[in-house]
Amino acid sequence: MTTFVQFHLLTSYGPSNPNRDDQGRPKQAMVGGVPRLRMSSQSVKRALRESSFFALDLQGHIGTRTKQLHEKLGEYLIGKGVSDKAAQDAATEVAGIFGKLETLKEKTRATTLAFISPQEWKLAEELAEKAAAGEALPKDKDLKKLVLRRADGAVDIAMFGRMLADDADFNRDAAVQVAHAITTHAAQAEEDWYSAVDDLNKAEDTGAGHLGETAFGSGIYYQYVCVNCDLLVENLGGDRELAERGIEALAKALPVTTPTGKQNSFAHRPMAFYMRAEAGARAPRDLSGAFFTPVDRKLRDLGANDLQSGSIKALEQTAEQIDACYYDGKAEPALCLNTLDSAGTLAEIVRFAGQAVRGA
Repeated sequence: MTTFVQFHLLTSYGPSNPNRDDQGRPKQAMVGGVPRLRMSSQSVKRALRESSFFALDLQGHIGTRTKQLHEKLGEYLIGKGVSDKAAQDAATEVAGIFGKLETLKEKTRATTLAFISPQEWKLAEELAEKAAAGEALPKDKDLKKLVLRRADGAVDIAMFGRMLADDADFNRDAAVQVAHAITTHAAQAEEDWYSAVDDLNKAEDTGAGHLGETAFGSGIYYQYVCVNCDLLVENLGGDRELAERGIEALAKALPVTTPTGKQNSFAHRPMAFYMRAEAGARAPRDLSGAFFTPVDRKLRDLGANDLQSGSIKALEQTAEQIDACYYDGKAEPALCLNTLDSAGTLAEIVRFAGQAVRGA
């Protein structure tokens, strides 16, 4: 049976704009018929991959998502003393393994992003050196087999998956699913009008040196993340110890990591005030249904006086109701961190997640 670890987090954001839409405003969504602020799953996953926990705890096991492999291979070869033309030709031959290439403004890049593991990058460099030295390389699929790996050794690829459009055999199904985060209550973006003064203005000068507007929002976000522990181990070629390190890094990063949009303007660095981790073989379920009726509309029914405690009660109540109706009231093993009550610790949740992978 498959073991799943599920994380549910509640995090308070003051005025901020961590994840912008195409107009520079905080992303939004209509949920339960009312507007909410939203952060996309893509922005959350990017923030996790860029976190210090992934960088330090998983050093050497993080992939690179890029269109620029051709360019980097060329620079690598030139640094080894290879002529520019030979370097470019070799880079073209090897970089094409990861997808189609196009040349624009004298730069050759892939048409789509490729997620490349450290092992694959090293093998690509080695093959490019051989090609630049005049050694004939295999063609097509035989060449791909020399570089592409089914078990990547890159934890972020194992977690978040990848798609290679030109060779589905080396795609990776994501072992970690990340939902869009939404506010537990009604929330909308606001506009901030601001001005900047010219430092060299004289006393008699009037008016601002610059006028502008920026959008922001504030609210309590619910974030749901589900980990298929068996698939995580499989994606890492059966390396259970690396999978355990991976989920522990994920558990450490989730409550303290945020997308960094407009970080310098708003300094949003929140830490989750509530985190719930569950482990077991039951079918996963998110608890976003707890917030389809906005918390601000049912505080009295929840017996809460504020949005933070109301959000916790709504989430826990929904979990209990699902257990009652589907599992005769029997809950799966779970641990909670609640800063409002000074209950639970992150260290306990990290160990709990690691043990789930160890036993998967």
